[in-house]
Amino acid sequence: MRTVPSTTDDRPVTDSAGPRPPVRAVQPAASAPAAPPVLNQPLLRPAVFGDLALHNRVVMAPMTRARAANPGLEPTAMHVAYYAQRASAGLIITEGTWVSEEAIGFVHVPGIHREQQVAAWRQVTDAVHALGGCIVLQLWHTGACSHPDHHGGARPLGPSAVDPRLRSFTAEGFKETVTPRAMTAADLARTVADFGAAAERARRAGFDGVEIGGVGTMLFAQFLNPRLNHRSDAYGGDAAGRRRLLLDVVDAVAASWGTQRVGVRLSPYWHDGDRFIADEPLLSDYDALVAELSVRGLAYLHLRGPDLAPPGAPVDQTPGAPTPDPAAFARYRRRFDGPLIVNNGFDQASGNAAIAEGTADAVSYARHFVANPDLVTRFALGRALSPGDVRTFYGGGAEGYVDYAPSGWEEGREE
Repeated sequence: MRTVPSTTDDRPVTDSAGPRPPVRAVQPAASAPAAPPVLNQPLLRPAVFGDLALHNRVVMAPMTRARAANPGLEPTAMHVAYYAQRASAGLIITEGTWVSEEAIGFVHVPGIHREQQVAAWRQVTDAVHALGGCIVLQLWHTGACSHPDHHGGARPLGPSAVDPRLRSFTAEGFKETVTPRAMTAADLARTVADFGAAAERARRAGFDGVEIGGVGTMLFAQFLNPRLNHRSDAYGGDAAGRRRLLLDVVDAVAASWGTQRVGVRLSPYWHDGDRFIADEPLLSDYDALVAELSVRGLAYLHLRGPDLAPPGAPVDQTPGAPTPDPAAFARYRRRFDGPLIVNNGFDQASGNAAIAEGTADAVSYARHFVANPDLVTRFALGRALSPGDVRTFYGGGAEGYVDYAPSGWEEGREE
């Protein structure tokens, strides 16, 4: 059972006010020659996704890092530093952010449903833009995979009264999910409006666009799942009904932004417990969904591929280890007439190959961006990647969040 969000797909510098001493030129050591850059690789080519201009195709995937440990669930100065350190990414997709109080399902994750949050996110976007970056906000809703502890004892909302049988991370630790309250017509209308309002707040916060999070076990994945969606109204009954909520939200979000600054993230291959199973009928339902998303002219589709290892196990990235299967992405690539970002298990070599072979237009990285804020530079200069500290992935303070150092000039090329 997966108990934490996946990061596969999750040091600030203080300048003194006084004058600086003169900088003395240092001759490079003969024992550490600088490796020549590799600038002609596909990952470093610029791209245009709708109205988004990317300097390169190395995308920072959304990662839940749980650092908004304040009552207002507002981004902090650490968030500003964290995203600014990674501004060289062709596109930053933020951690999933709550569109409403009802959407909450994990502790210390920031939201975009209050004006104070808008002001706090503005500091993040200003910093990223000052450093030449492009950043979009991911919008999400936990749905039935939340817990009453997040809602003052009230049951969370879901497509039907069916327990997803997973666990939610609360202030008291992980707790088993419960049977949710089936969403009424009023609940559905309010949820669609919440996404639309959150998209408008994201615009005022200075973001370049938004991504609708339909990945993993979140609300839209629940509605798309016939094991959880037993509805007989317009939002259930068949595959067309089950995908209606996501399509309604896409339209509501686009009303504020236009489709050319809206992306959607999906994970058709997600497998978790006995409710989320990536069988052929479900994959076929995603076929039809992707085709409908294609006609809406989105900025991009962000697709998470199959896991290369069992949930919770480390991904083997030694030479000769399994790499992402292009066929898993090609299935949806041919159904989506727009830019495709692929994710889950890619390294530099497989990312370059995916773009060169036409499997994708960009590749998103999560775990690599945790410990390598200068990931684009490391790819360009052939630098080795630093490993991340798993203990600090989901929560904590500055350690493991903003204290990873960039590579030094003396570091040699990765063999």
